[in-house]
Amino acid sequence: MPLILTFGKVAMNKIDRAASSLREMDELAAGSSPIHALHPLAKLITTIIFIFITVSFDKYALSAMIPLILFPALGFELSGISPKTCFYKLRFVLPLVMAVGLFNPFFDKTPVLYIGSAIATGGIISMLTLMLKGVLCLSASFIFAATTQIDSVCAALRKLRAPSLLVTLLLLTYRYVALMVDEVSIMSEAYALRAPGQKGIHISAWGSFLGQLLLRSSDRAEELYQGMCLRGFNGEFYYAENEKVRASDIVFMVLVAAMLVLIRNVNLSLILGKLLV
Repeated sequence: MPLILTFGKVAMNKIDRAASSLREMDELAAGSSPIHALHPLAKLITTIIFIFITVSFDKYALSAMIPLILFPALGFELSGISPKTCFYKLRFVLPLVMAVGLFNPFFDKTPVLYIGSAIATGGIISMLTLMLKGVLCLSASFIFAATTQIDSVCAALRKLRAPSLLVTLLLLTYRYVALMVDEVSIMSEAYALRAPGQKGIHISAWGSFLGQLLLRSSDRAEELYQGMCLRGFNGEFYYAENEKVRASDIVFMVLVAAMLVLIRNVNLSLILGKLLV
């Protein structure tokens, strides 16, 4: 029984943290910075180009990828978001991404680089390259999500002719997940007030708790959808499309795309190393 109560307490704590995390992402997206001020379509296109170019590098092109670090670094600096926030939010995903090439050193033992008496094999280089690709792609995606509200993300996707059904599902899923987490947090707090001194939710109350959660979240979801319909929502995002793409957004996209193409085709790290030597 103590184990069950402990499990209930841990679940409540995780729910509270999930609700807090969703609110924090909304607060980050509602900030004001040069990155926040960019048109969502410009940020979406540049993020897609960055991810596409990042994954297109050869598995041994570790040095050529180093200049790509400037993209997320400038994104964090201009948006005012700390890299610590990004890595903390992605703390469960990053280890999985970085573990993709963990076994490469055991399969590819061909020497490709000599650093003094040390030898770097192809497996080590490819492992580090895959890790860097994962960190860069996740960082760029986090910057986009943390500086763009969900409505603007969906509007940008519709401008790129993404299917209306999929975009609507994305929006409603985000809204309903946040709504359900809030309901669980409210119900958990109400239960704790009615059972002072009890750790977690007692096993005898799990059935009624889940049933009430289903009914309450269903009612709230229906109210949310009706409110959206009353405000003119019909699967499109006309209210978010009033913001026009400005000249500064186009300049931003062109400059970033040109720089990324340059990094992809020219090994800037090698050129800089030769100049320094």
